[in-house]
This record gives sequence, C-alpha cells and structure tokens, in this order.
Amino acid sequence: METREKIIIIGGGFAGLQLAKTLNNRNKKVMVLDRVNHHMFQPLFYQVACGRIEPSNISFPFRKIFQRSRNTQFRLTEVKEIDTANNKVITDEAEFSYDKLVIATGCKTNFFGNKDLAGRAFGMKNTQEAIGIRNHILMTFEKLILEKSRSDDGNWNIVIVGSGPTGVELAGAFAEMKKDILPRDYPYMNFDHLQIILVSSTEKPLAVMSPEAQVKSEEYLKDLGVIFMSQEYVTEYDGDKVHMKSGKSIPSNSVIWAAGVTGNVIGGFPAEHLIRNRYITDRYNRIKGYDNIFAIGDISYMETPKYPQGHPQVANVAINQARNLGKNLLKKNSEQWVEFEYKDKGSLATIGKHRAVVDLPFIKFQGLLAWFFWMFLHLMLILSVRNKLAVFFNWMWSYFNKDSSLRLIISPNKKNETLQ
Repeated sequence: METREKIIIIGGGFAGLQLAKTLNNRNKKVMVLDRVNHHMFQPLFYQVACGRIEPSNISFPFRKIFQRSRNTQFRLTEVKEIDTANNKVITDEAEFSYDKLVIATGCKTNFFGNKDLAGRAFGMKNTQEAIGIRNHILMTFEKLILEKSRSDDGNWNIVIVGSGPTGVELAGAFAEMKKDILPRDYPYMNFDHLQIILVSSTEKPLAVMSPEAQVKSEEYLKDLGVIFMSQEYVTEYDGDKVHMKSGKSIPSNSVIWAAGVTGNVIGGFPAEHLIRNRYITDRYNRIKGYDNIFAIGDISYMETPKYPQGHPQVANVAINQARNLGKNLLKKNSEQWVEFEYKDKGSLATIGKHRAVVDLPFIKFQGLLAWFFWMFLHLMLILSVRNKLAVFFNWMWSYFNKDSSLRLIISPNKKNETLQ
C-alpha cells in the first residue's frame, strides 16, 4: 500500500486555507497549524473596529471548514521553530514531522522597531486587535461623558497613520460614525470636537492605486470631514501626543497604526534566506536552499520579470500562489510543475457610503457604481452563505437606518474578579 505524503501548512490565512482546500480529499495527508482556531476575513476588520459587523460574521472555524474532510486535520498551536535537518515543526505543545512543509504565516503590523508605538498604538491585523479598537473608542466616549473633558486635551482625536486601503477605509467609516451614529448615542455631546485625522507619508492617499483613484479618494475624505495630513512621518507617540518628523504634533489617546506590515517569520532558517522579513523563494514557491519547504502569500518573496521587487502583499497574490502550489504538489513529479505568474486583477477601496474607487486592468471608475461593486465582491469572497446573509443584512440595515446595533464593549474579566 502506497504511503501518503504528509504536508504541513503553517497558517490558515488566505494562502494557507486556499492551499488546504486545493489539497482537500486528495491523496495527501494534510495538517493545518494555526495559533487561532479560525480563518479571518481581514478586508473587513475595519468594519468590526467601527461596530458595523460582528467578528463572528467574518470568522470561520477551521474544524467547521474541514468537518467533512477525509485527509485534512487541524491543530491549534503556536509554532516556535522549524527543525529543517529532521523535517520537524516545533510547537509549544508538540513536534510534528512532515514530508513537505508550507509556511503561510502572513504578516503582522510593522512599527519599524519603535517600541513606544508598538506599546501604545493599535494595530489591526487580527480579530482581537479590531475588537480592541472598538472597545477603546467606545470606552473613550463613555469616559468623556462622565468626565466632561474639554475638547483641547486630545481625547476626541482619532488618528490613523497610513493612507493605504486599510487607513482610508477606517477614516471613512469613523467619519460616518461621527456624523450619523455617535450624536444619537450621545445626544448631549458636541461631536464637532471630534476630529478624524489621517496621517500619510505620501502626497495622496492610496498611493498604490491609479492617479484618478488617489485624487478621488482625497476628495471623498475631505467631503466626509477627514483631516488629511500628507507627507508626514510619525516618529513618536507617548500616549498623549503624536509627534512627527516635521515638528508638528497631534494630541490624541486613540492612534491606529496602518502604516506597514512585516512578515511573521519562524526561526530555523539562515538569515541569507530572508529579504525584508520574507522568505526568498523560486518560481515554484520553494524556499531558497530547500527542496521540500515552501512559502506562500505575504511571507513569500519571489522575483519575476513582472515583479522584480517581489509581489504585492495582497490577498489575490496569496490565493493564486496557493492554488498554483496545490496543483503542483498534486502532480506525480516536479518536472511537471508550472511556474507561478501573477495576473493583477486590480484593486479597490471604499471611503464611506456611495464612495469607492476601483482600478481594474481594463477600466477605472469611482463613486456609486464602484461602491456597489466593492460590496458585491466582498460578499462573494466571504466563505459561507450564512455569513454572506448576515453581513448583507447588517449592511442593508445600516444603509437604510444609518445606524448599527453592534456597538458592544466586550472586555474579558480578570480571573475570579466576579467572585470578589
């Protein structure tokens, strides 16, 4: 009887999950390792942070996804190191042997080595961080209404650093929250004092998109009342003020960092196999120096003629690398493998209701049509029909009522606190 090859996938993000689904119920033994028990739909984290949708609507338990799988297992554990010499994955609780290993650990927020920023500003790369932002913003207003703080102490300002899609979408959502929702919840507070400030190191927002999208997104932000600070570099945040290279400062106790990401690298690999915290891979996603270890998605650095500086760290690249690798691994020998070639399908972002920008290879458009296109695409990408319906219902309720019922402050109790 032929022994099935064992493939371990570390990480269940877009890349890891897509690879596992490609290999599902095929003649391979597959094990997915992750430190959380669910896949997270990251493009909508900002809506969790703003109380528009529940985390459960964009979170999908791995055991549910692979409930009927005949060859895929899941283990909840945190990987510490790879023993490449003995083909073993070392975790907190156990060791797992493999024939082939695929690293799909994705990225985390990049604070560029600034410990003060890392300790005081909010990132938004997982569900817990998104919920943390929601809790903090809502608690800030609960405290303000009790303390009746003045508007000049900075407690009102929400500062978002980074003007990529995440930063722009967050700024637009908070601006709409300021206009349509918070005045209803807090009728005796003057929200003219609340400023949504987007700090950008570039001249225009959405620098990776077309000039048309950049101009239009800046226009949308200003229409919503967002203060856009261009070509500014944040150097320090002490918990009370955001300090910039230009010498300017902004008082704020609510700072969200959306200014960059860095790879979730696992120990066990020589430094020369990494570049900018990403594993150097060939066109088949094999990590430099190894025949049986691969990296896909955000953690992979692959140079091609079209992308001599590596591919963009976006979901489309991750999903397509996973599909290509899965198909290759299912072939009888590596001589039949196909090199990865990325075809850019475009990019898009939404900046509040009826405002979005879409760049496709064959057309660019903005406004209401772009907003509906954005909504439809994201609904289609959500994994289950039940979750699609839940998100759609929340969006429609918010659309017609300009309101949301999801502004819950949920903080964990300390152990035995309720018994005292």
